[in-house]
Amino acid sequence: MPEADAARDLALLTDAALAAAEIAEKHWRASPEIWDKDDGAGPVTEADLEIDRMLHAELLAARPDYGWLSEETADTPDRLDASRVFIVDPIDGTRAFIDGQRTFAHALTVVEDGQPVAGVVYLPLREKLYAAALGQGATLNSQPLAVSPRTDMSGASMLAARPNFAPEHWGGTAPQLERHFRTSLAYRISLVAEGRFDSMLTIRDAWEWDIAAGCLIAAEAGAQVSDRLGRALAFNNPGAKTAGTLVANPTLHKQLTRALTLRA
Repeated sequence: MPEADAARDLALLTDAALAAAEIAEKHWRASPEIWDKDDGAGPVTEADLEIDRMLHAELLAARPDYGWLSEETADTPDRLDASRVFIVDPIDGTRAFIDGQRTFAHALTVVEDGQPVAGVVYLPLREKLYAAALGQGATLNSQPLAVSPRTDMSGASMLAARPNFAPEHWGGTAPQLERHFRTSLAYRISLVAEGRFDSMLTIRDAWEWDIAAGCLIAAEAGAQVSDRLGRALAFNNPGAKTAGTLVANPTLHKQLTRALTLRA
């Protein structure tokens, strides 16, 4: 994708994220209606669904030839034939949203031939707008981002759920990492891009809409982004999942990957 096209798509995603925030703020702490998804897929609120409908209408009206993948829209195989695809999570961190926390995010991405080329992660109640276009760097509220330069795995900070530290994932002994957590996966990855934390990991398979935008932002901030085994990520897959996610600067990423591959 030419840089000008990526920049235009980024502007489109930014406007859409701001519009999503207006809907979310209307429902936040206002007792929105909540349903449980099938197969234990978690809760969804009327805010998620209203934002999803708005994004679907506005983004596809602007780019009718793009495919569509969203957490809150029934998936169809049509997207697999599209060169460019919107991958969106109307509210990443729905449980945090339901609980009245401020750490939910809107995560919007354009993927071209499997690679994210424009992405936004917006936390309206934290007033944090992370954004990136391929080859053009990453920003937080228009200020450039850079990942942590830490090169020593011992004592490094990592955003991850507690089960990721089980010894069996690390050859029997988990490394001495400082664990932190945020509900939103998109936010976790963006915090690594910001340099606030040294790394993030999810060993479980990850839904593409949770990570695509953040992975572009982190990569443009200087991170190496991969699945749990260190393999490059590709998006718009038939199952809409990746084999986990690992994000850190290249040196630290290499150390973590070596430690994780001891699981075999």
